[in-house]
Amino acid sequence: MAWDETAAWLEGASNERLYQRLLDEAQDAPTRNARRKKIVKPHEMPWEMSRQGLLKHLMNEAMNTRIETVDAYMQIIPPGSRSGKHSHLAEECVYVIEGRGYDLHQDCDVEITDTFEWKPQAEVKKLEWEAGDYIYIPPNTIHQHFNPIPIGRCGSSPRRRASSVRWG
Repeated sequence: MAWDETAAWLEGASNERLYQRLLDEAQDAPTRNARRKKIVKPHEMPWEMSRQGLLKHLMNEAMNTRIETVDAYMQIIPPGSRSGKHSHLAEECVYVIEGRGYDLHQDCDVEITDTFEWKPQAEVKKLEWEAGDYIYIPPNTIHQHFNPIPIGRCGSSPRRRASSVRWG
């Protein structure tokens, strides 16, 4: 029958005002944003040692700024080091401030049905970069950043990159 699922969808006793909370947040946005920073000074930008290397957060929603969907940071990769291998659903834009190195990119086929499946493609691409280059990292791409010149070798220095990821 058409209403056989009634017993299933009527289950549950909790009551939440989730929709109303979204409406309230939207209505409060101008007041909330008026209290948030539009300018962040260098001393207000926190450092973080992470599995991606040393990061200096430029903009992040947790920093009481008006930005809510973009994470911007400077990444420092020491000589002879690399970032963690990772991927994310969002695209990423990277500007190389100083140094040279390379990325390894592995695209993935993504299938979203009842489940979410990432299937890495066989090809891993090596992309070399240097100061002044702009790097685009597509969504769902497994990637890692390398500073291959060891400490003490000619040309060894940290690699600085400014990155931004739009999450929303």
